[in-house]
Amino acid sequence: MEELVVHILKEYGFLLYPFISAWTFVEGETVVIVTGVLASEGRFNVSVELLALAALTGSFFGDQLYYYIGRKYGSPLLKRWPKLTGKMEWAFLAVNRTPAMFILSFRWIYGVRNVAPFIVGIAGVPRVKYLVLNFIAAAIWAHSFAWGGYYMGRKLEDWLGDSKWFVLFGFVAFMIGFGVFGALRGKRKSDEISAAQNPPPSEGSS
Repeated sequence: MEELVVHILKEYGFLLYPFISAWTFVEGETVVIVTGVLASEGRFNVSVELLALAALTGSFFGDQLYYYIGRKYGSPLLKRWPKLTGKMEWAFLAVNRTPAMFILSFRWIYGVRNVAPFIVGIAGVPRVKYLVLNFIAAAIWAHSFAWGGYYMGRKLEDWLGDSKWFVLFGFVAFMIGFGVFGALRGKRKSDEISAAQNPPPSEGSS
């Protein structure tokens, strides 16, 4: 990822921010952190605020699109592939229980963030409510990782020099692992709730 961003900065510097928006439209925070770290080095003319704005734009509009797809086509798709419902059941429970908290937090849950807007759309969360909460969540997410990468890069440079990239990617791997753990834990809770609500028939029942 570092090599890709550096190549764009060297060869097509003016395309950096559109690239960040396009990447975050479909993907996560790694490119934002890496670019924030590169901004801290001073080798390239990178504005952290523009980086955050580009990440916000891509993430916000991407999740708006997935929300409307879920709202319009989600139910027919689930009827066509019913197994998907079981895999996402815990997320449906979460959005129905506390929709605002789910919308504000799903970007931080690895393994669910790409399908979460789709689920929110199926759940019928009102358009204006989702738009406002999605914008707030995207702004917090984008600024956290853009400035987090920047300040992390400055500190790691002081401590570790060029070895900082190993620590950085170790941190990203840790975040991904933590997100996977959270997603699996939520799924387990969902399975427990589902089992309690639908107990298996007793052996003597007919």
